[in-house]
Amino acid sequence: MFDTLSDRLAATFKNLRGKGRLSEADIDATAREIRIALLEADVALPVVRAFIKQIKERAAGVEVSQALNPAQQVIKIVNEELIGILGGETRRLRFAKNPPTVIMLAGLQGAGKTTLAGKLGLWLKSQGHAPLLVACDLQRPNAVNQLSVVAERAGVAVYAPEAGNGVGDPVKVAKDSIAYAKTKQYDVVVVDTAGRLGIDQELMQQAADIRDAVSPDEILFVVDAMVGQDAVNTAEAFRDGVGFDGVVLSKLDGDARGGAALSIAHVTGRQIMFASNGEKLDEFDTFHPDRMASRILGMGDMLSLIEKAEQTFSQDEAEKMAAKLQGSKGGKDFTLDDFLAQMEQVRKMGSISKLLGMLPGMGQMKEQIANIDEREVDRTAAIIKSMTPAERHDPTIINGSRRARVARGSGVEVSAVKNLVERFFEARKMMSRMAQGGGMPGMPGMPGMGGGPGRQKKQVKQAKGKRKSGNPMKRKADEQAAAERREQGGMAGQPAAEAPQNFELPDEFKKFMG
Repeated sequence: MFDTLSDRLAATFKNLRGKGRLSEADIDATAREIRIALLEADVALPVVRAFIKQIKERAAGVEVSQALNPAQQVIKIVNEELIGILGGETRRLRFAKNPPTVIMLAGLQGAGKTTLAGKLGLWLKSQGHAPLLVACDLQRPNAVNQLSVVAERAGVAVYAPEAGNGVGDPVKVAKDSIAYAKTKQYDVVVVDTAGRLGIDQELMQQAADIRDAVSPDEILFVVDAMVGQDAVNTAEAFRDGVGFDGVVLSKLDGDARGGAALSIAHVTGRQIMFASNGEKLDEFDTFHPDRMASRILGMGDMLSLIEKAEQTFSQDEAEKMAAKLQGSKGGKDFTLDDFLAQMEQVRKMGSISKLLGMLPGMGQMKEQIANIDEREVDRTAAIIKSMTPAERHDPTIINGSRRARVARGSGVEVSAVKNLVERFFEARKMMSRMAQGGGMPGMPGMPGMGGGPGRQKKQVKQAKGKRKSGNPMKRKADEQAAAERREQGGMAGQPAAEAPQNFELPDEFKKFMG
């Protein structure tokens, strides 16, 4: 959703690179570019004005004028101000001292309230709660049935005494659900209310009546992130007419410009609490302003990626895999069965393209990430499952006739089986070397990737003896490239706005990715 904004901001910061000091004209030009980027992203004008004012004031101050690297200081300021616009600190759900905690969902028709009720129910269940979904949308056709289906898929309970389709009293259903939850010992009640195509008095009155009947601990306003500026106007109308405590963004995986997300917290004074970023029930999580700002600026979201990995991967399994790779056999204990298990664990974390998008610097590889075929994982799994246990344990025994049999069993070409086995051997060699502290192949001595000091000294010694070109133009280009590398090295620890243009993956990675 924020791709266009990210690209514009990255281009703006690129123009600041290499400047030892920032003049007032540089700051004005940067502020102008950021203003255009925000307006193109459909951010509300009052929000843009406040944002630009803060950036200009801080950029003209001591923290930038006396900085060794003014460009990085400006990026830092923009990052901090973005976090402020998005709500500052992460807002958590408030739970009642005496259960059940009542959460009421409000919003326009089509915003995704019913589906989001199921996502919220699944999320609460994963947090150790026993949620109950209540069907109070009795106007929209099949809304009650939809909630029942979503609740069943999420594995949570539903309270739907009325068939809906224009029949029944939603206020009575909401009130009775509290007594039902206490009887059945559900500790969280999620009330799904009706919406309209637009704001009207009947909608506001019904929402206010349900609010008064159940006295919710949290009223969450569900807004479609793809609506744009109208979402902000609707949010203000709900805030003044019914009131709400927090915002939930749905359809954050869409291709809209994202201005509603950047505007709504600042305009309404209510923080975004959750974000739904896909169609699956588990594609829903707490909204972290700092992580979202980091994504917009192309710095990735490593914390969310780590959290996903911790939720998916078993510590015991990870230790077993590491032991196999660190073993005396040079990683040969790591079999295709282990490879398949690892691959399926990664698949559980979600879309591969989304996971890659969380890595820093991947903004420069958007087209490649967008072209990743998610079905390739299924094809690889089919090939491995078509092998015998002996072949999976020792792929070296797979000869021509065996490859042909595996290819027929998995519905692929023989070359695909051959390529998979070759990529497996390369990947196993690479992972074994990393596990034993030998550094990443092609990048010896890389921080965090192993590679001892002796290896680093060897590299330095080789670099020292490098001869300069006799061509003055080429020598000047080499010196400029070296200066840029030194500048980038001096920025270690600072947030990077863009990835190096000449970055290439090691050969082992290229072979592994096919």
